[in-house]
Amino acid sequence: MILADVLKNLEYEVISGSENVDIKGFTIDSRQVKPGFLFVAIEGFVVDGHKFIPSAVASGAKAVILTRMPSELSEGVCYIRVKNPRFVLGYCAKNFYHNPGRNLKIVGVTGTNGKTSTTYFLEEIFKEYGKKTGVIGTVEIRANGKKLDYHLPTSTTPDAIDLNEILCDMRDMGVTNVAMEVSSHALQLYRVDGVEFEVGIFTNLTQDHLDLHGTMENYMKAKARLFKMCRKGVLNADDSYCGRIKELARCRIMTYGIENDCDIKAVNIKYMPDHVNFDIEYSGKAYPVSFAVPGRFSVYNALAAVGGALATGVPMEVIVTALGNIKGVPGRIQNIASGRGFNVFIDYAHTPDGVLNIINAVREFTKGRIITVFGCGGDRDKKKRPIMGEISAKLSDYSIVTSDNPRSEEPEDIIKDILVGVEPVTDKFEVLVSRKDAIYRAIELAQDGDSVIIAGKGHEDYEIFKDKTIHFDDAEVAEQALEEIKK
Repeated sequence: MILADVLKNLEYEVISGSENVDIKGFTIDSRQVKPGFLFVAIEGFVVDGHKFIPSAVASGAKAVILTRMPSELSEGVCYIRVKNPRFVLGYCAKNFYHNPGRNLKIVGVTGTNGKTSTTYFLEEIFKEYGKKTGVIGTVEIRANGKKLDYHLPTSTTPDAIDLNEILCDMRDMGVTNVAMEVSSHALQLYRVDGVEFEVGIFTNLTQDHLDLHGTMENYMKAKARLFKMCRKGVLNADDSYCGRIKELARCRIMTYGIENDCDIKAVNIKYMPDHVNFDIEYSGKAYPVSFAVPGRFSVYNALAAVGGALATGVPMEVIVTALGNIKGVPGRIQNIASGRGFNVFIDYAHTPDGVLNIINAVREFTKGRIITVFGCGGDRDKKKRPIMGEISAKLSDYSIVTSDNPRSEEPEDIIKDILVGVEPVTDKFEVLVSRKDAIYRAIELAQDGDSVIIAGKGHEDYEIFKDKTIHFDDAEVAEQALEEIKK
């Protein structure tokens, strides 16, 4: 594609060279540059892409997008200056891949918790309606039920180039509807700018990612950007930030909830260990649902999916049928069959609200004790560590504090931060740095009527240390423990 077409509808200044050059591809990583590529120099948090412009040119880049003049200009290379390369990147990708979102109904789901489950539920609803569906999110990327492997870094939302390539591939595979997780990082860093969202969904907002956003107000504003990009918005009426996001939105709004007045409401809720029954009140009618994903937060996620599906034109009767067929989501209140008198659940809860929700959900049907295994990730928001510790200490009958992707930090240092919230509240806890030992210990302690919650990693099958990444799957380890610890 000609460079001028890649830059269509964008503000830029040509410093040197011709916009008539043919662009074969583009990247923000100088190591991936091939002959004929466009290199976009982004000033990152750790590395400044401007330092790698000479390397990109040496590898064959025919054009460079930048914000600062390089020390020297190479002949035969077009240098383009813009105000914000991150912002420009999304629209360049949209142009290069011929606006793939134009032919897709894309539903973007944002919020601290519930994004993955909501996209899974939407996928099932769209399939029930006869639509070919794509899912882009934390667990995997799928099209028509088949996993697609793009070898991407582990992040909820792909960067702008990868995202538009994925949407282009999905379009070529006949996909018509896409359910996509949209993280606050993606919104803050312009990864989804240029994407044409049919619907945006807001699940909730609780403390997380303050290492990037600094304050909850900034975190909320990042989430609210989605509702300036979509045609219709679906908001959680029970979340305290709903009103602020509604004020900032530039789209038509529909609301859902359990407590407050809203357009889509769950009533007559009855919780069981393996499912939840409730009625959906919508447009003057009540629709009974039996949903095989237990917990109050699962009801919220189901309502979010209902709103997203309705906003794309799916009839309520189809939606209710699909909800009744859903069996669960990997790593989200995932029940591991113990074959005994106690329950074992795997959950991705890794925020204060996530831990609160999973313990409260399990408490609703647990007759005995709740034993919670959890840790906190390294190189992430440190402020939430004592908060998560306090929540587990107050709501669990016994807590086992352990490791959870320590990354560059020492696991013991992270655990010390967690214990600041645990120790003033209870003495019913222990520390086992080895996550495997912690899971085995919880299974060993469990008795009839108890529930074991293994929180933090959910679907992940790895653990990240400063010098290595190892295979580690909470569900696998729990099953091994159940097999080896006979009672």
